[in-house]
Amino acid sequence: MTRDPETATDGGETERTPDEMSLDELREEIQTIDREIVELIAQRTYVADTIAQVKDEQNLPTTDEKQEQQVMERAGANAKQFDVDDNLVKAIFRLLIELNKVEQRENR
Repeated sequence: MTRDPETATDGGETERTPDEMSLDELREEIQTIDREIVELIAQRTYVADTIAQVKDEQNLPTTDEKQEQQVMERAGANAKQFDVDDNLVKAIFRLLIELNKVEQRENR
C-alpha cells in the first residue's frame, strides 16, 4: 500500500509530511511499512505454495525459467515506475523466487 503523505488521512485529518514528523514517528511509519512488507511476502508465499500444488498435480517441473524472467521484468518495470533502483528490486525478487523454489522442493 503506497501512501501519499500529502493526501493520506487518518480519522479525517491530513497526515503530516515527513518533514513535520519526529524521528520516533518516522520510525513508527517504517515499522508499519515493514510489517506490511512481511505480510505481502507471506501472501506471496501462500500463492506460490498453491502454484506448487498445481505443478505437482500436473507433473510440472518446479522451475519455470520463462515465468521467472517475466517476474524479473515486471519487478524492474515496477521499480522504475516508483523511481526505485531496479537492480536492487530485482535482487530482492531473486531472493523471493529462490525462497519459493526451496519451499516448493521441500513440499514435494
